[in-house]
Amino acid sequence: MLRPVAEGVLVHESEFLQSNSVLVQGPAGVLLVDPGITRDEMAALAHDLHESGRPVVAGFSTHPDWDHVLWHGLFGDVPRYGTSRCAASVHGLLSHADWQARIAVGLPPEYAEEIPMDLLGLITGLPADAARIPWDGPEVRIIEHQAHAPGHAALLIEEHGVLVAGDMLSDILMPFLDLAAADPIEDYLAALRLLESVADDVVAVIPGHGSVGGAEQVRARIEQDRAYVVALRDGGVPDDPRVGPSAPLDWLPDVHRWQLQQLARRR
Repeated sequence: MLRPVAEGVLVHESEFLQSNSVLVQGPAGVLLVDPGITRDEMAALAHDLHESGRPVVAGFSTHPDWDHVLWHGLFGDVPRYGTSRCAASVHGLLSHADWQARIAVGLPPEYAEEIPMDLLGLITGLPADAARIPWDGPEVRIIEHQAHAPGHAALLIEEHGVLVAGDMLSDILMPFLDLAAADPIEDYLAALRLLESVADDVVAVIPGHGSVGGAEQVRARIEQDRAYVVALRDGGVPDDPRVGPSAPLDWLPDVHRWQLQQLARRR
């Protein structure tokens, strides 16, 4: 089901981890951001768009994690973009003969057979200095940073005041750091500062996973994520319901402890 978030911006939420696909309406069709998870749900989305006369004219992946670089043939053979670092990361993975096996290790077993791999990661990297997505529609500003994954991009749909946050600012997931980076803590804090710099222009925030938030939640989510990352940095115990006894997903406290352990080893 497509749900309007703001004028010309709609969201489709997957059953898997409340994954959000974002559609931005243009004069000739839609920009599809982070297209979806399962074969059937993407086919259903493509059917709904076709029936409503809104074909997909371009795609964008916010970052190179497998669940953000999928595609379905029914969306059409249209340009699919990501930042240059994002594209380089996913293309590096695809260069390995056993790339499907590498991805399969991290797939949720209950969905693994439903996830299409044939068009995964076939994205074009935009120039490193690209400030906007090249498409015929509302201007979509690229806010690139290195938190969570290489070449991660948040998107600001300026005309409608919508921030597409990728895998940040979630109400159900705490920050997942890119622990392979040279300075994952500072990368994350720097990204939060970037998002904070546009917060006054945002009336809705769409996380990669979780609930859409209104204007009053944008800064609150930034502060919550910052407090969590600072607690990780300092080796403390965050006061964060996403990793506490009532965590929305029972495996999140384990991921939190693993992040703490990995950072301690780096020190």
